[in-house]
Amino acid sequence: MSTTTHASTPRLGARVLLLDPDDRVLLIHARDPDAPDHQWWELPGGGIDPGETARDTARREITEETGLVLDEVGPLVWTRESRFTYRGRRHHRRDEVFLARLTDTHPTRAPKYSANETAGLLGQHWWTGAELASTSSKLLPPELPRLVESLLDNTLTIPVHLDG
Repeated sequence: MSTTTHASTPRLGARVLLLDPDDRVLLIHARDPDAPDHQWWELPGGGIDPGETARDTARREITEETGLVLDEVGPLVWTRESRFTYRGRRHHRRDEVFLARLTDTHPTRAPKYSANETAGLLGQHWWTGAELASTSSKLLPPELPRLVESLLDNTLTIPVHLDG
């Protein structure tokens, strides 16, 4: 989820393309609390705190948002720069997305949501490739079904840069 940023200066963040043993992808279902009909599914992650690396942020955000603990994250698979409106304010984000795999998808800690996350969080779901390819729901990034398919087929040239 996003916190306040200036539209001209990107807020740096990290996200995780998290796969389970069946190659399902974990996505967070969110909405804009000020425009409840504006909903989307996104990779878990968030803003980089001062002194943190993007990889540290990815691990921290997974634990905070899901209760899952990652000992390590894999390679950087893409970066995404986006501009959007959330809660009536313009935002500019630049996220690095890392690949990670879990063998056990049962959370070991309680999630710790920020007030902003609590206001917009609708849930989470492990998506199959077929579900991603056939959904009419808004996915962030919109190219997610193609990216996941290419990654699993070993045809994705990484890292990819996305503008959206």
